[in-house]
Amino acid sequence: MAKIQISEMNWADIQKALDRGFCTVVFAVGSNEQHGPHLPTSTDSLIGEVLAKKVAEKLGNALQAPSINMGCSQHHMAFPGTISLEPETLKSLIRDYCVSLARHGFKNIIILPSHGGNFDAVREVVDELSQSLEEVGVIAYTDLKGLLRLLAEFSLEHGISANESGAHAGESETSMVLAIRKDLVDMEHAEEGFMGSVEDKIDLVMSQGIKALTKNGVLGDPCKADVGKGEEYLELWAEKMVDFVRKQVDI
Repeated sequence: MAKIQISEMNWADIQKALDRGFCTVVFAVGSNEQHGPHLPTSTDSLIGEVLAKKVAEKLGNALQAPSINMGCSQHHMAFPGTISLEPETLKSLIRDYCVSLARHGFKNIIILPSHGGNFDAVREVVDELSQSLEEVGVIAYTDLKGLLRLLAEFSLEHGISANESGAHAGESETSMVLAIRKDLVDMEHAEEGFMGSVEDKIDLVMSQGIKALTKNGVLGDPCKADVGKGEEYLELWAEKMVDFVRKQVDI
């Protein structure tokens, strides 16, 4: 397969791809933040990078642009290693990024936030760009609760409850990182965190920080995670995002 990752291509090959109709570009917006005592701070970015590549491949005639690997993580700042951007900073970064892509001739820009704290900022800047980039379709999946339900459904098919699957560093995210970079996961320190429903507590987490719910930074239980489930979750997630994109624009 020809390269589709812009960061690994030279400008001439990117121009050739555009000339051949590769006018759709996909990129993820991740984070660098705590993910419990067992996962790396790059968890959301690792997942986002793989997700964006899979989506670009499945769409066809699409390239993958480099991920933005910092996000809005103020609610995780009680834990060392978290680096957080202000929402306006992230929006400005995405705005400049998309303007650059549009200038080169990309007609469809697909943004995949892989960190919950980014969803509001991404939604707001996409609304702005939809007005300012009139001939470019800027699309992002920004239904955080919908995504949490989606991941819980994937886990349920393997006998994992929604509370175990979790919203942060639980079974689903841990399985996906095991599938991507097993060497970065310390399962000896995997332990359950908050085990209740998170859907109605998102506002609490965003306003008071994740420590309002969990001392170890985990929402869910990662102990049943494994590589096989992680590979399947990533594939299913990518398929759902492709379905979403195709409903928004004719690709």
